[in-house]
Amino acid sequence: MKGALKVQNLSRSFKLRQRGLLFSATKRLKAVDGISFNVAPGEMLGIVGESGCGKSTTARLLLGHIPASSGEIRFGGERVSARVDANWRRMRRHMQMVYQDPLAALDPRIPVGYQIEEPLIVHRPDLSAADRKTLVADVMRQIGLLAHHGSRYPHEMSGGQRQRVIIARALVLDPELLVFDEPVSALDVSVQAQVLNLLEDIRARIGFTGVFVSHDLKVIRQIAERVAVMYLGRIVEIGNVEDIFANPAHPYTRALVSAVPVPGRSRRSRIVLNGDPPSAVNVPSGCPFHTRCPQMRATCRSIRPNLVETGGRAVACHLVNDPSPSGIEAI
Repeated sequence: MKGALKVQNLSRSFKLRQRGLLFSATKRLKAVDGISFNVAPGEMLGIVGESGCGKSTTARLLLGHIPASSGEIRFGGERVSARVDANWRRMRRHMQMVYQDPLAALDPRIPVGYQIEEPLIVHRPDLSAADRKTLVADVMRQIGLLAHHGSRYPHEMSGGQRQRVIIARALVLDPELLVFDEPVSALDVSVQAQVLNLLEDIRARIGFTGVFVSHDLKVIRQIAERVAVMYLGRIVEIGNVEDIFANPAHPYTRALVSAVPVPGRSRRSRIVLNGDPPSAVNVPSGCPFHTRCPQMRATCRSIRPNLVETGGRAVACHLVNDPSPSGIEAI
């Protein structure tokens, strides 16, 4: 299973039925709209964007939790599918998710020690009960939980401890791909830093491949080597984290980076975008960002920009890929 994660033209739409007084209509919500990216073995890719941009849907697609409408996902050369069969179960042992809300992911009626052990019962029937207990004790120690924590119930633990339980549950199978769906967004700053440092230490020891979903660019900068910026289901910029922080190319990325506080630069210029993101049910024609872009061109209204390699990164923007100043409009 060791290998790269490769995503090609991945899309996912949902049907929405809108009922009126006399008639009902069915529309499609494009949650993920034709995204492509690669993650090298041992690399961590961050995915960032506003709420509703498709980050969490992408995370669920990567592990086969939901089927794709189109496109392909491969890990280690094998295709990832949402079809539940023997091959899906075999791959699930190597691909795990760390969830955003531990209370929702954990069963309140069962001690957390058993919940950490449960994946071993499902995926490692070759292990004896004693071997499973040993592995659970080892992974709990690695993530900073004490032996007596195993007998506790989720409501008896702090938020940081519950998040460590979720991480332990994912790690106990020694996975090769870990997908993190905003795992620190509900934690306070000090606990958040502890969990991020823990993940960095574990990745240094184990070397798993990772995808880290977050709305917080500060978190992405600490944990990931590369970052993909999403807007309305599409990737608008992808590249090295430090390069994008130092010189963001897409106007949307510039606005996100400008909102990140920098120590010693209290007067940093902030780019404020007008309005809210459009509905994913009625995506604007042309560039989806043109309704909020401060540097919109006439072509942005009608021509959808492709993700084009430029300067070591890929950007989907007419302004960047064709820097001629003609036709720029202020909005």
